[in-house]
This record gives sequence, structure tokens and C-alpha cells, in this order.
Amino acid sequence: MRPVPALTRRAALAGAASLALPGGAIAAAAPIRLRRGVNAWPWFSLTKEYPAPRTDYAFPPFQDQRPVPRGEDLRRLRRVGFDFIRLPVDPGPYLAFAGPQRVALLTILFDAVSQALEADLAVVVNLQINEATHYWNSRRMVASTRAPDFPAYRALVADVAAGLGKLGAGRVALEPINEPSQACGSEVWNAVQMELLRAARAAAPALTLVATGSCGSIIAGLEALDPAPVLSLAPVLLTVHYYEPYLFSHQGAPWMSEPVYRALNAVPWPASAGSLEATLAAVRRRMATDTERTAGAKAAAYRETEEVLKVYFDAQPDRPFVDQAFSRVKAYAERHAIAQGQILLGEFGALRSDARYVAAPAPDRARYIRDVRLSAEAHGLPWAFWNLFDGMGLMNDDTRAFDPAILAALGLTPMP
Repeated sequence: MRPVPALTRRAALAGAASLALPGGAIAAAAPIRLRRGVNAWPWFSLTKEYPAPRTDYAFPPFQDQRPVPRGEDLRRLRRVGFDFIRLPVDPGPYLAFAGPQRVALLTILFDAVSQALEADLAVVVNLQINEATHYWNSRRMVASTRAPDFPAYRALVADVAAGLGKLGAGRVALEPINEPSQACGSEVWNAVQMELLRAARAAAPALTLVATGSCGSIIAGLEALDPAPVLSLAPVLLTVHYYEPYLFSHQGAPWMSEPVYRALNAVPWPASAGSLEATLAAVRRRMATDTERTAGAKAAAYRETEEVLKVYFDAQPDRPFVDQAFSRVKAYAERHAIAQGQILLGEFGALRSDARYVAAPAPDRARYIRDVRLSAEAHGLPWAFWNLFDGMGLMNDDTRAFDPAILAALGLTPMP
């Protein structure tokens, strides 16, 4: 493991579990301060899982052909203006392996966190279950507190919290789960989250924890969350994700289950920048190249696509559409006396067009990302862009060059 930089007095105070007030009263510590971040997927996210009926992974378990940030990449992120990374980690391998191999995996993770800290980047570690995994998925781990592997998952949360706490609680945070699938306001989710947060807090009294609402961490999930129980475990941040409207941000995404997304392309942002007729013509051209689906399946998908696109263009989404969404987050914070900066926009972004995807035209993607970023900042939310690499990436997977239009959309300064 790389040596951890010494904490400054300010960082040590920020990581204290509580602060003394005049008269002996105790105030909960403030969580770490974040401003502008980027998600570092797939560093610890894509694995070499064996097919069923096996339930384990090759070792080491993470795919080595996928791009991961190097030390110089992390320093470049800091130089252009990022102050933190959000680090998604698939928990599956950490539950599948035991003994020295599990210790080695934890050491690799904490070494990566140390690298980011050395680059003067704070780190939010997020345990992000890969739902495409045939065995180590949320049904087994976090569907409820009675899920078969929930005790093991809770123990992993505690182990990661303990390790992160030793790296300097003033610069790191732990988000125990990503986009929970339970319904908005689910008591099942509330019970799961509280057990995970309590386990983390017991293991790391000063570590910032990150809590979320259910139903995929959307705004409605946050609104349905009573924050009092989670905030009692301070220091705590809350988080929300935003990809609305999905017809724009996920157009052409091959992993989306709904048939409408596969051929969807040329959806403009804002909607007034294009037309229904032009987008439908692009969809028809894309469908004509699809040799995998039958003519009947494509016809059904086109009818559905036409219907949802009519709704999109009738609604004319634009920057005020985004502002309205984030005004709900700000109103939630005000209702519950949550400090500005304590709700993190943990993910936002849009798929880019490349050889694998036919998605938003580059100028539209940049406009959308700029509008979401500006709206989040106007409503007092720190943010983490999705993603560093891959189909929604900021950085070219091969050359590692930044996309200048997206860097500008994020309000960051290109390096000379």
C-alpha cells in the first residue's frame, strides 16, 4: 500500500466525530466538503466471473483489459479542476473470496484510494452491485435484511469503512450501496440502509457516510426518505442521481431493457434544437441496419418509439425542465434543514456517439451536461459526472485525452 499523506490540522478537524460547543454541548461533525467530481468506473467494477453453476471469479477478479486511471491521470483530473472521484466497487469478488485473497483485494482497493489522495483528490467509495452478475447480485445481498448474503455484505461494509477510516476520514467517504431497487419510500430499504450505515459507523466513527433514497436514487426516492434516522449517524451526506429525460441521456444504450432504446438516436437537447420528424427518420435508418430482430419486433419497437418521442417533443424539455427537478431537491433540503452541499448529485451524464453507440450528437450532449451541471450548482449541489471512461466518458479510453467539449460543459479548465 502506498503511504498516506499526513493529514493537515484542518482535515483532522473535519474528520472528527463531534465538536465541542460552548457549555459542553456536542454538535455532529460536518461531512467532507465536495464540489466537482467524476466517477471512476470501471476501475473496480467489471469482473472475470465464472459462468453458472460456479459462483466465484478468476483471480485477480477485475478485468485487466479495461481502462483504469493511472497516477498521472488522477493528477490531471486535479489540475483541470476536479476535487474528488467517486469510485464504484463491485462487492461480488470481496464476498466470493476469503482469507489472503480477500485481504489482497482490500489492499488493492485501499491502495487506489491512497493514489487518489496523493493526487489531492477526495474519494467517495461506492459499493456498486453489478446486476448482470448471475450470482452476486442485489437479490442475494441487499433485497432485504433477510437476504441470504446480507450479513456478509454488512460485514464487508464494516471492513471497508474501517480501512477507509484509517486513510484519513477528512478526505474519504463510504457509500454502502448504489441505486437501490426497492420502491420509493420502502420500509424494507430503510431497514437495509440503516443496518449498513450503523455497521459502517461502528467500524469508523469519524468517516463520512453517504445515504440515499430508494427506487434507483432518483429524486422521488430522496423525497420519500425521512432523513432524520440517517443524519443521526453523522457525518452523513445524502445523494441523488439524475439522467432525465432518459430518452435523451440513454438513447442508443444497448443495455437498456426497453426495446425503444436500441434504435433511438438523434434525439436533440434541448428538444427545440430538432424535430420529431428528423429524429424518427434517424430511428428508421438505424432500424434498417438491425439484422438481429425480426421485422415484426422492429415494427413494434418503432410504434413504441414514435409514441414516446411524441411525448418528448410535446414536452419540449430544456434547461427549465432540469431546474424544476433540482428545485425539488432544494425544497427537500430546506424542509429538513439540511445544509447546502450536504446533498450530492452522485451521477449524471449522457451516452456519447462512437463506433458502438448511435446516440446524441456531440453538441447536444455537451449542452445537456452543461445544463445539468449549471442547474445542480445553482441549487447548491456538489456533483460527480458519469463517467471517466467508456460510453459516457470524459476521457478517451485509448489516448486518455479529455473531451474538450465535455470538459468545457463541466466548467473545467483545459490544461495548457
